[in-house]
Amino acid sequence: MTNWPATLVESFRKILQGAVAVFPKDIFSIERSVPHGHVKAILSITCNLELDNIIASKPCRERDLVLGMIAEQIIHPTSKLGFTRIWNTTTLPEELDIKDADENDLYAAMDWLYERQERIEKKLAGRHLHDGAQVLYDVTSSYYEGNTCPLAQFGHNRDGKKGKPVIVYGMMTDALGRPLSVQVYKGNTADPTTVPDQVDKLLGRFGLNRIVLVGDRGMLAQTQIDNLKEHPGIGWISCLRFDSIRDLVNQGDLQLSLFDQQNLAEISSPNYPGERLIACYNPLMAQQRRRKREELLEATQEKLDKIVREVNRRRKKIMDKATIGQKAGRVINSHKMGKHFDLQIEDGHFSYTLKEESIKREYELDGIYVVRTSEAAEKLSADDAVRSYKNLSSVEQLFRTLKGVETLVRPIRHRQERRV
Repeated sequence: MTNWPATLVESFRKILQGAVAVFPKDIFSIERSVPHGHVKAILSITCNLELDNIIASKPCRERDLVLGMIAEQIIHPTSKLGFTRIWNTTTLPEELDIKDADENDLYAAMDWLYERQERIEKKLAGRHLHDGAQVLYDVTSSYYEGNTCPLAQFGHNRDGKKGKPVIVYGMMTDALGRPLSVQVYKGNTADPTTVPDQVDKLLGRFGLNRIVLVGDRGMLAQTQIDNLKEHPGIGWISCLRFDSIRDLVNQGDLQLSLFDQQNLAEISSPNYPGERLIACYNPLMAQQRRRKREELLEATQEKLDKIVREVNRRRKKIMDKATIGQKAGRVINSHKMGKHFDLQIEDGHFSYTLKEESIKREYELDGIYVVRTSEAAEKLSADDAVRSYKNLSSVEQLFRTLKGVETLVRPIRHRQERRV
């Protein structure tokens, strides 16, 4: 027995004392094993985030149902009816004491949650915002399955689902990308038109006196910035469009030689009174844009060459000018390269030439972007202004999380607006 492990020696001692050796499998049989680890992990995180207290400060069945739906959406995204069918495949309903919930209970809890949305968002704003803080805002859309919800309209489908209506929603976060507020709009709503609602929310509902709104060039266009100027408590950080950058170069306000020695330079222009402009050069972005343009130009030329050959083959019944124009128009519009091509179209004839000067002008501006802000230099340095604008990528990451494999909010199937 010298080499026996201690546990085996102890077992042998018990046998000598009259104990009976029994294997556990001879006594116990596993009838059902319910997964628990992932449930515990998610509920622990919601506890650490104090999500239960944010939803409702006092415990109630509706709060438990909402927490259950949030956890189930992460564990196994499906419909509300699907939730009730898979409740008992994990320990989730037992942990939250919602084993008897059906789909009607879940929908009622959603309606209860909707009534609390403003209070929840105000709690989050009170936790993460303060006067003078930066707020990131961006908009996306998700496609809709069905035809009963009035929010579902045909618009810019970011999911690439042709023939499907979409629902637009805007997300507001703090400077670190923590979600504060979400607002839903009809699918045909233009992104910039959602900005006034966010201003009203920040200055009205959240009770802030001073805030800096950060949005991309499509969101905070000139019209929206002009509206923001009417609110003395709202500052902004955005970016200029390509055409505006070209105008700065043509007017001499932006010298491309500035980037010979540095990649960031602060400039001014009479076109943007009271604003600071920070011009930046990103060599990696320049390479990407040039490569993409070359690929699009090549693809466009291949399709135009195909039209040229088709027109030349039609000798007996020549192709008329209108037909050729429609075919060529579809090609150059599909890749948005029409500004770089000069088309010659006549009955039975089609040819094209590249606008080398136009391509060269774009080539010079590759990798250049200009951040615009209302904030004074003593409050926000040029580096911090650029960094703040780049932080918008955290909102884009948030959208990818919502729409990707993590929570799968798309497609949207709810019929009623409040549940969307």
